[in-house]
Amino acid sequence: MEKLTAAPLMMMLVMVMGICSCIRGVVFKVGDSQGWTTINTPNYTHWAASKTFHTGDILVFQYNRNFHNVIQVTTLAAFKSCDASNPFAVYNSGDDTINIRRPGHYFYLCGFPGHCQAGQKVDIRVPKAPWPPSPSPSAGPTSSLSPSPIPAVAPVPSPTESISASSPTLAPKSKDISATFWTLFRTLAPVALVVAFAC
Repeated sequence: MEKLTAAPLMMMLVMVMGICSCIRGVVFKVGDSQGWTTINTPNYTHWAASKTFHTGDILVFQYNRNFHNVIQVTTLAAFKSCDASNPFAVYNSGDDTINIRRPGHYFYLCGFPGHCQAGQKVDIRVPKAPWPPSPSPSAGPTSSLSPSPIPAVAPVPSPTESISASSPTLAPKSKDISATFWTLFRTLAPVALVVAFAC
C-alpha cells in the first residue's frame, strides 16, 4: 500500500485552516442601519455591547465624508477624552472597512468638532478566547464517536443498463486514492494560497 508523506498532508491542513479562518469572519456595519453619524444620536456603546466580536471579523463604517470621519486611537484615555491628536489611523472615505486581526480593544471616534463628545465613538472589544466556543457537554446518554467505515457505492446504472447480481463493487486501490489526493491538492493549492493572501 502506498503511503502519503506527512509534508503534503500538513501543507493541505495549513491551507484548509487558512481558508477556514478567512471564511469565519462576520461583517459588522457600525451603528447598523443608522451607520456612523450624530443624527438621532445612536448609542454606539450599546451597539458594541450587543455584539460579540472575534479575530477575523470586519467593521464597516458608513457615513457622509463631508461631515464625519473615523479616527482610531490606541489608549482608553484618548478614547474617553475624545483626544484625536495622536491617531493610530485616520479613515475618511465614507465607506471604510477595517479587518480585526488580533484580540484587544479597538477605539474609534469621529474627529469632527463636538461629534465624539456627543457620543460618536465606539470601543470594540475582541476577546482572546477561541472562536467559535466549544459546545458544552449535553446531559443524557453518550455515544461512541468512532468513525464508521464508509461503504463503497456502485455507480447507478442508466435505465438501459441491466443490473448484474454478480458485479461486485470494489473499493478504490491505494494508487487511485493517492492519485485523487494529488489531483485534489494540485487543484486546491493555488486557490487556497489566493484566499489566504486575500485575508
